[in-house]
Amino acid sequence: MPGSLLLGSVSDFRVSMLGACERARRDHGDVVRFRVGPPGFGRELYFVFHPDGAQRVLAGNAGNYRKDNVFYAEVRATFGDGLLTSQDDEWHRQKRFLQPLFTPRRVAGYAATMGAQVEDVIRQWRAEPAAVRDLHDAMTRLTLRIVCRVLFGNDTQQALPVIHRWARPLGEAVRRRSMAPVRVPIGWPTPTNRRVTSAQRDLFGVCDAIIGERRSRGAGDQDMLGLLVDARDSGAKLSDTEVRDQVLIFLLAGHETTATALTFALDLLARHPEAQERVRAEVDAVGDVPTAEQAATLTYTTMVVKEAMRLFPSAPLTGRRSVADDEIGGFLIPAGSDVIVAPWVTHRHPAHWDEPGRFDPERFTPEREKARHRYAWYPFGGGPHACIGQHFSMLESTIALAGLIQNFEFGGSGDAPRFTNNVTLRPSGPVPALVQPRRIRAR
Repeated sequence: MPGSLLLGSVSDFRVSMLGACERARRDHGDVVRFRVGPPGFGRELYFVFHPDGAQRVLAGNAGNYRKDNVFYAEVRATFGDGLLTSQDDEWHRQKRFLQPLFTPRRVAGYAATMGAQVEDVIRQWRAEPAAVRDLHDAMTRLTLRIVCRVLFGNDTQQALPVIHRWARPLGEAVRRRSMAPVRVPIGWPTPTNRRVTSAQRDLFGVCDAIIGERRSRGAGDQDMLGLLVDARDSGAKLSDTEVRDQVLIFLLAGHETTATALTFALDLLARHPEAQERVRAEVDAVGDVPTAEQAATLTYTTMVVKEAMRLFPSAPLTGRRSVADDEIGGFLIPAGSDVIVAPWVTHRHPAHWDEPGRFDPERFTPEREKARHRYAWYPFGGGPHACIGQHFSMLESTIALAGLIQNFEFGGSGDAPRFTNNVTLRPSGPVPALVQPRRIRAR
């Protein structure tokens, strides 16, 4: 991909990395090499846009593409080496501890907690007049409360203020350090590094205090933290540091990603009132905020969530580093290359999506999903390292969207939201919508 002689594509990425990727696919095809930084000192990045290429990297030859790149190094240094970043034997060990916490049956058991937090928002909003609300702020607060309640149970109020203060700045710091042409040591007192140090001190401190309290009072807590503390694998347990690493990674991946999905789903429905009414009719037939069993019957509501995730995937880019030479789409990928698959671009690939920029939940009927390439839509990644929390996220999104649409009418306010890509995709400013309580609730 052509860039400046001195810095390559640094300027294009700073303006819009996702826009640069879209132009690269359009102008140069399904595998594009970018240079970032000065010649001889920068990095070369291979972006892969076709579903076949994504499948090759994430599943078909996953052993050749490791989490050894700069981004994962920064996440490890900042949040710890949890399931998102670990590899090899350590990854297998961690997954044995964590998998029982994310089975469909266990996730269904979290639905009541999810629904209770949604009901709190409904009660608050119904007690107030119609107002223009910032959807992203509201959904971030909601999903953070849900994740904290699922994780910490009765200790939520101790953890929530610290997490709310630091989650976003810490994600921004990871992005800045991972994309910097020259990375300075974390010990240097730059503004970004000072924010990282302060955030780690507060976040690690509150998590360590809660974990220590759980250890001291013994087994029995049935929130996710209690299950982690009590978990055993052939008699072995996770250390306090390992528990904290898993908690922080789940906090990072478990609230911003779902907040993004809900924000854009609500914004899209606000701009497409016919789809909003169809969701409302489906939810009214169920009753109140749905249970896990009822959520499974909300076919159209789920289709809306999936279409929002297609247009605005929470993880729009996913990186790996190649171990050995490989070939993708007829192009050589040299050993040691940084390789990025791009759901943002693949989800808009014109060979796999008609009118890809148009909001159309009907793309996700069972028949059309079955006929489509497995990796034409992959907001949760794929292969052995696919997101362990995808069932959790889908259930949470469906319950929250159903409850809110049943109780309120959402109207578009202003232009379509702008967005930025930090650790996850998120709006770059408020996402306003006119939210009006419904006059009559169907029962």
